Formats: sequence, structure tokens, C-alpha cells
Amino acid sequence: MPHVITQSCCSDGSCVFACPVNCIHPTPDEPGFATAEMLYIDPAACVDCGACVSACPVGAIAHHSQLTPEQQPFIELNAAYYPEREGKVPPTSKLAPVPDAPKVHPRPGGPLTVAIVGSGPAAMYAADELLTQRGVRVNVFERLPTPYGLVRAGVAPDHQSTKRVTRLFDKIADQRGFQLYLNVEVGTDLTHAELLAHHHAVLYAVGAPNDRRLDIDGMGLPGTGTATEFVAWYNGHPEFSRLPVDLGHERVVLIGNGNVALDVARILTTDPDTLARTDIADHALAALRASKVREVVIAARRGPADSAFTLPELIGLAASCEVVLDAADHELVAEDLAAATDPLTRNKLQILSKLGDAAAPATRPRIRLAYRLTPGRVVGARRADGVEFTVTGSDDEIRRLDAGLVLTSIGYRGKPVRDLPFDDAAAVVPNDGGRVVDPSTDTPVRGSYVAGWIKRGPTGFIGTNKSCAAQTVHNLVADYNDGLLVDPTDKPSALDKLVRRRCPDVVDAAGWRAIDAAEVGRGGDDRPRRKFTAVADMLAAAAEAPTPPLHERVLAGLRR
Repeated sequence: MPHVITQSCCSDGSCVFACPVNCIHPTPDEPGFATAEMLYIDPAACVDCGACVSACPVGAIAHHSQLTPEQQPFIELNAAYYPEREGKVPPTSKLAPVPDAPKVHPRPGGPLTVAIVGSGPAAMYAADELLTQRGVRVNVFERLPTPYGLVRAGVAPDHQSTKRVTRLFDKIADQRGFQLYLNVEVGTDLTHAELLAHHHAVLYAVGAPNDRRLDIDGMGLPGTGTATEFVAWYNGHPEFSRLPVDLGHERVVLIGNGNVALDVARILTTDPDTLARTDIADHALAALRASKVREVVIAARRGPADSAFTLPELIGLAASCEVVLDAADHELVAEDLAAATDPLTRNKLQILSKLGDAAAPATRPRIRLAYRLTPGRVVGARRADGVEFTVTGSDDEIRRLDAGLVLTSIGYRGKPVRDLPFDDAAAVVPNDGGRVVDPSTDTPVRGSYVAGWIKRGPTGFIGTNKSCAAQTVHNLVADYNDGLLVDPTDKPSALDKLVRRRCPDVVDAAGWRAIDAAEVGRGGDDRPRRKFTAVADMLAAAAEAPTPPLHERVLAGLRR
């Protein structure tokens, strides 16, 4: 098998279109692409050209001979996606169908101008899709002084390969027609109506920043919180850098077993010397060095076959950490494995069946997966001392897990966007293919669009936002071409003046480059970067950005 896709696959599909023999699936036009845990290379059809390696934005593809021992399971995992066939399948020489770029029909009133609110993957992919067309202008607004959303503040620090996608985002931001306005909050500093006065359309790609909350007694006590907050804390998000995190107890309980829970458990049990070579926040590294945590229990309401984590993440976890099950859960795994027919589920269960026994002495901090535990209440007087669970399916069997820290990890939830309708049940902005829709009249809200999690809910992976954003942009451009988007009433130069008047501390692309360079420089030779975790420090670094020469400022003004 010449090439293999590994754990850090972001599913953006760039490799699909680079492959000359169409041997990477599922493709964006195939059923299941949006929910696939990763993409897979057909070992029989791959011609070893390496085009996919160059196209992958996160370095997830390698020649089979270059895989580490921990990556070896991905050889079988890629092959298992494809049916067994007799003999070698010849190259097809058929290219995967590349979606057409949205063709903008120029108008005499000036170029298509779009405001994008948010700067995470959905926002950057939307900007890239728009800028395929000559003359289009995109202004990106982000409330933090740093861009790229969950890639910066959500991806675990020991997954540096996944963070490589920011190199692609940097290239997008360098394109002609792209303008960055950081440290500007739409809805507070600028209104939706003001953005529409300066743009043909406003596209919101603001994600799903809130947690789904677990409504049981005791949540809210000191020593309780959410995995999302904890992730933001160890990633240096400025709004969570002072989160009170107490690691002075031997056990942490995580309720929920998705990929975020696995990330948190892995960070809590990884040798701090290993983490010291990542971009983890300094305050988190110091706390982990002093940590007394010896066990992290990941508790799931349902059984092993319904595990929410993905197979690639389970493979990576089992290869890097001590992961165990108690005897009763090993029995549950065996029962589910005997009944499983779905190949993906069987693969997960086979890996779970090979995990160690929780009864064996622990030689280092470990992770224990626990199943069929329905949380009943957090116990404790002044702070959390543990969690009481009911065994799922039983009305009266109670199990208690002592713990000094209890974190819930049961998903993300979108929050209302000012001046747009909101579906509180689904926690998304009501939309039709990215066009915001007024549910009371079932009609589009003029000039208003969404992409990413605020459009479809918190599903998929980083790269899933590429096809999601492309759909929205195609519909936006179609509306523009059909004359449904009104020309801006204010001149382009007026926007920059308005932003700088309202937000004197606005950070532009040069300021972000200065922050980026300063963080990388602080990392030295041993770390990719040492993040600033306070807005004041970010702004101070941005202020050190050199003033561009006159000719560059003139060109920038022309581009705007």
C-alpha cells in the first residue's frame, strides 16, 4: 500500500481532487462524506504519485514505509474501507469531480463585497471560495485579537500536525481582496445593519461557542466545569486563562466520551515534559507539572458499541496512553463485539477488547473508559467530591466515583446571533443552504448567510467546513447574480474609518503577523510557540508591527 491517511485527517477533501486516479473516498459528492470520521486511500488503486501528500493541509498522509509504529493500524484501517477484490485493481485515470467555482457576474456598482463574521475554518474556507473570483472583496471580523477559532483554541496542543491547517489559512489571508479586522465584535462594536451598509452580504461563521449543560444536582459546585472550558484553559484562550483548575486530587471524572473528552483525558495523563514541547499555555503546563491526578475516568451513558469518539482518535489514544477497562466493561465489549455487524463499530470494539485490565497496578497516570453510567448527581458539600451514577437500564443500582474534578463533555451549542432569527431547539440560525430564513414567513433574510456549526450544528471535522462553506458561497453568489443583493450605500474607505473610530485597538493582518512572530520567537528552539494569554499582551505585540512602506499602503488602499 503506497500511501496512507492517518489520525490527523481533517477531511477537507483537498487530497481527493489532487488524486489523479480517484482512489480517495468518500469524496465530497458522495453520501456519508459529511459524517465520515476520516478519508481513506484505496490500497489497490493508489499509484504512489504523492500528489495527495502535497495537497493535504495537515500532513496526515504518508508513504506506508514512513509510518511510525503507532500509525501502523491505519494501513489496515484505510484498506478496510474498500471491499475485497480479486487481483489488483488498475488505476482508473478518472479524476474526482471538482465542484465549479461560483462565477460572479460583474455589476457596474462595484465588486461583490462580503463581510464574514468569525475567523475559524468555516470563515476561512468561505473567504477562499469567494476569492476564487477576480475583484471580490472579503472583510473578516473576529472579536479576539487572534484568528482561526477552534484551530487555535480547540485543537489539543499535542496535535500539532492538525494545526498545520493554519498555514493554508495564512495563504488565504494573503490573497488580494482579503482584509482582516481582529479585536472587533460584531453585535457590540458594529451592528448587522452597519455591515450591510458597507457590504452586499454578511456571512456569519461564528461556530457553536457554548456547551450543552448537564442538568443534575451539584453541577456548579467548585470542582465542576465543562471540557470545553478546560480545553480553552490549556490552549491559552484569554477568556479562560484564569479558570480555577484544581488538579490536587487523584481522580478526574469526565462525563461523555466524544473526541473532546479523549483530548482532555490525554492531556491530563501525558508526561508534562512531552507537553513542554507543544504550544500548551504556560499556566496549564505549570499546573500539570504539579498535578496529583492518577486516573481519569471517561464515563458514558450508553454501551461500548455506541462510543461517541472516532476510531482514529481511539487508535491514537491507545497508542500513546495507558487506557484500561474494568472487568464488567470488558464483558460489555465482548457482548457488543459478538453482535456488531457494522465494520467501523467492529473495529472500535476490537481495539477496546485489547485494552488493559483496570485491576492491574497502575505504573503512571491512566485513563479508564467506563460504560452504561447515567449521571445522577455530583456529591459534595462545599466542592465536588465525586459523582453518583445510576447503572443505565437499572432503576436502583447506584455507583459512586470519587473525584476532585468533574467535567462534562456532552457537546457544543450555538448561541443567538444579534439581529438574526434563531432556532433555540436546534441551536442554529434557521437557513436554507446557508441562506438565513425568517421562520415566521419562511423567506430569506436579505443579505444574511451562515456557514459552519451555526449553520448545521456541531458536526463534522475541520475540513467538513470546506464543503459547507462552498454551498453557502454558491448560494450567495447566485443571489448576487440574480440582483437580490443590494449594493452597499457607503464607500469602501468609510468602513475602515468606522472600524478604527469604534475600535481604536483593532488588529489588522500586520498586527496578527506581529503577534504570531512574537509567539513563535518566545517558543525558542523547543516549542512551536508560547502563546500570549492576555489581550493586553497581544495588543502590545501587535503594536510592534512595522509600518508598511508608502507604496504598500497605497496598494492596500486600492485593494480595499
